[in-house]
Amino acid sequence: MAAFSFAALDTAGKEQRGVLEADSSRQVRQMLRDRGLAPLRIETVVKAPAQRAGAAAIGVIRFGGPSLGVAELALVTRQLATLLQAAMPLEEALTAVGRQAEKQKVANIILSVRSKVMEGHSLAGSMADFPAAFPGLYRATVASGEHSGHLDLVLGKLADYSENAHASRQKVQMALLYPSLLLLVAIGIVSGLMTFVVPKVVDVITGQGQELPVLTRGLIGLSYFVTHWGWLAVIGVIAAVAGIRYALRNDALRLRWHHQLLRLPLFGRLSRGSNTARFASTLSILTSSGVPLVDALSIGGAVLSNEWLKRAVGVATQQVKEGSSLNLAIEQCGYFPPMMISMIASGEMSGSLDTMLERVASSQQREFDNIVGTVLGIFEPMMLLVMGGAVLLIVVAILEPIFSLNQLV
Repeated sequence: MAAFSFAALDTAGKEQRGVLEADSSRQVRQMLRDRGLAPLRIETVVKAPAQRAGAAAIGVIRFGGPSLGVAELALVTRQLATLLQAAMPLEEALTAVGRQAEKQKVANIILSVRSKVMEGHSLAGSMADFPAAFPGLYRATVASGEHSGHLDLVLGKLADYSENAHASRQKVQMALLYPSLLLLVAIGIVSGLMTFVVPKVVDVITGQGQELPVLTRGLIGLSYFVTHWGWLAVIGVIAAVAGIRYALRNDALRLRWHHQLLRLPLFGRLSRGSNTARFASTLSILTSSGVPLVDALSIGGAVLSNEWLKRAVGVATQQVKEGSSLNLAIEQCGYFPPMMISMIASGEMSGSLDTMLERVASSQQREFDNIVGTVLGIFEPMMLLVMGGAVLLIVVAILEPIFSLNQLV
């Protein structure tokens, strides 16, 4: 069976939308007519592998299909884990989660996964049809839970991980909200002064035939540039950003840039902190779920955003595969904190690597949150100082020739 999304009209002429499971679209139409609905549109939610291959052959580009946000994935995972822990069969749990979904997109994805499960596929294999909704880390962890027979416990850990990731993202976004608004207000105020206020005041001063101070002449030149060529500067900035993004598509350039980024005083700490916390969390979840260490390292390296660290973890993975201990392999990467390496070594010696990795993940996440909080705490007063300094310079540049004019009078 497959999942079909439909749009139909009821007896009152109102459009109804939903998802039905059937063997064909013809059966869906019949099911809708039995309900007293007039079908308008019926679409297959998930194409069969042969259909996807045919679409690729004729040049249809697929971009990973529908996706789930961090909050949506966390909610779905928590609901599914709760129902499975209550001894509900997987098919019924997926049906209940799909029906409880507030968004039609989420319901389509969940019910499509259920259709694949009903055909005999595993849950992880069914989720593979939606790579944009269920990341590789997520699917690998689900697969390990299915193999070990503890899917409910594994989904509970995944729910905790997803909820913590969502909470961290919300915390950073809320912390960035005020500085971002402050920056926009500062740019707006200075641009307005330079575009509308300064030219009028300067016209009055220059009409008196007075020689202007150096600061005022510089302000006039800057105002002229903003008024007449400001649009060109904006286009130049956009073009520069687009050019940098395009250049970073080159693997060699991106690798060098990420290597240099790790060496920068502040940005290097932020990059190392975020990647270390993500890497440790991934290893903790996978190893505690019964995934072999080599496979966990491969998946953990794939979730890193820094290409240099990703390559270093790949080398460490090969060393572990050849018989090296995890702490020595990680230490040779050169960019992971010593405390993390010491705790991993302690976990390997005591046989409690998964527990120690969980502590490392919590510790690294707290450290990263502290760094972000410190940076944002410094950024806010710095923005106030910069905005105040810019306005002060404009006011002084305008008032200086006025004071000189009053003295002459």
